[in-house]
Amino acid sequence: PNRTPNLVFFLEILNMMMNKAMTATMRKMLKIVFMGSPQFAVPTLEALIAEPQIEVCAVVTQPDKPAGRGLKLKASAVKEYALAHNLPLLQPEKLKSEGFLQQLRLCQADVFVVVAFRMLPEVVYAMPPKGTFNIHASLLPNYRGAAPIHWAVMNGETKTGVTSFFLNQQIDAGDIIHAIEVEIGESETTGELYDRLMQKGAQLAIETLDQIEKGTVVTQKQSSQEEDLKPAPKIFKEDTFIDWNQPSQVVYNKIRGLAPFPCACTRIQNNKGQTELIKLYESQIVQNVSGLKPGTITQKAPDLLTISTADGQIQVKKLQLQGKTKLSVAEFLRGFHTENYILFAF
Repeated sequence: PNRTPNLVFFLEILNMMMNKAMTATMRKMLKIVFMGSPQFAVPTLEALIAEPQIEVCAVVTQPDKPAGRGLKLKASAVKEYALAHNLPLLQPEKLKSEGFLQQLRLCQADVFVVVAFRMLPEVVYAMPPKGTFNIHASLLPNYRGAAPIHWAVMNGETKTGVTSFFLNQQIDAGDIIHAIEVEIGESETTGELYDRLMQKGAQLAIETLDQIEKGTVVTQKQSSQEEDLKPAPKIFKEDTFIDWNQPSQVVYNKIRGLAPFPCACTRIQNNKGQTELIKLYESQIVQNVSGLKPGTITQKAPDLLTISTADGQIQVKKLQLQGKTKLSVAEFLRGFHTENYILFAF
């Protein structure tokens, strides 16, 4: 007696599943060209190929570059992922070359998605009918530029995020589509924040494509008042050196903001005036003021090394002498005689 209701229920479920399948089949597949190079871009590419209604018809990444002591050609993280998943790959030397442009046209993509790639010429970003958008690791319009995560941490920000925006002729200045805000931990390093933001970037790319596909995008113009915005320029070697005349919080933020790469640096000076380069990976603030000249080694013990700042001290926890391996302070001090050194120069 219970078979008929159960059969009806089964048929209703089957019918619902078939309708969903037919709806999915009837929806137009969104064709994507993905452009990116570093590891930060890989989770977004991974998320795109996992979406059943998205077809990644090509992946564009930088040409292989010499790297390491042997200067052997090294592929980008995006290239390695694309090859592992049999995705069509393009590595143009010049983005305006007719051969590359013709390959893009053959893709007949609806949208180009860009994550941590080169600045695109208009002939490229204007090609797809639904536009080209970029995922940037900051809450635009602040921290436009090459190193938004580093500068946010170094500046002591308590929040950042990822932003999607349509490309135009200016760097990171196109109309904003969508953003996801992320809190920055008090002791969080750039490396740790990088790992979190690259996952948020993948989420944002999917949400942005969903808006584009549904036609629900409402863009927001970015501020054009450059003097009111915080920049994020490329970090050069001179930017990595610590000024011990700064307050402890500034020094601490610089150390965590440059960890694990390119890393905050200082020069330790001996009593003969000679210096050696040291990289600092991890530290913490010691509040009490030493009364000694900023940059002076104030305390040392088998597992303790502190340095004076303008208003306190910094306790170094992990460091690396130039040409050596990274060590904890305890490991470092076992083979390094701090009594022969009087000052961290800057």
